[in-house]
Amino acid sequence: MVDQQIWKQLCKLFKIYTQIYFFMNERQVEIKRWFDWVYQKKSFSYLRPPEAYDIFISILKPKENGIALDVACGLGLLLKKLIEKGVISYGIDISTEAINQSKTYCPEANLTIGNAENLPFDNNTFDYITCIGSLERMLDRRKVLAEQKRVAKKNATFCYMVRNSENFTWKYLLNPLKLKNSSGNQDALSYDEWKNLFESCGLQILNVYPDHWPYLRLRKSLFPFRTDYGKLRRFPFNICYAYEFIFLLSKNE
Repeated sequence: MVDQQIWKQLCKLFKIYTQIYFFMNERQVEIKRWFDWVYQKKSFSYLRPPEAYDIFISILKPKENGIALDVACGLGLLLKKLIEKGVISYGIDISTEAINQSKTYCPEANLTIGNAENLPFDNNTFDYITCIGSLERMLDRRKVLAEQKRVAKKNATFCYMVRNSENFTWKYLLNPLKLKNSSGNQDALSYDEWKNLFESCGLQILNVYPDHWPYLRLRKSLFPFRTDYGKLRRFPFNICYAYEFIFLLSKNE
């Protein structure tokens, strides 16, 4: 007779396996393997430092005891910031390695290995939905957004950081020279393309900000002790040419 504790562990592993692979196509499995590899090899050095995530808290303005879901949570850097604000935080990522490291870095978070196209959460659960630097990598963005809308409450707020295809680096270097990361399904859209995607999926744009990190990274090197990483700034250029966009949205219902 199988010990009850062992049986529970086997059931848990089976549930994780089906969540990861049952709803994944071959390309998604390849992407998952790449992210497992990169997180195992580079860990936190692959990502922006913790202070780079302060800006998302300033934009989102989460309330204490609100419930947040970070889709493609990586190693839990934004989850940590949310928890520091008293937010009940959930994270999901396709990478087993990412979730394993997140459990060490951010043990207070509720973490799940899973597919963003099939979120294992009930309808109308979350006050806040975030997806930072990952939506452009997802194969079926409309399905991903539909799932996020499903699990979000009526008055939920959404925050996405997405790559800009009109930025100089992408338009004249990464894309034409084929330097973009195909293994991780790196992609980009223009401002109008992102706007049309969100609106056609039933999301209302509340505000759009340029990615602050390129400026903050430079400022950090010049004034390491005098930089407010959470401060929203105005920049003297058209937002259409930002490195990445930060969209703040709500349900359009």
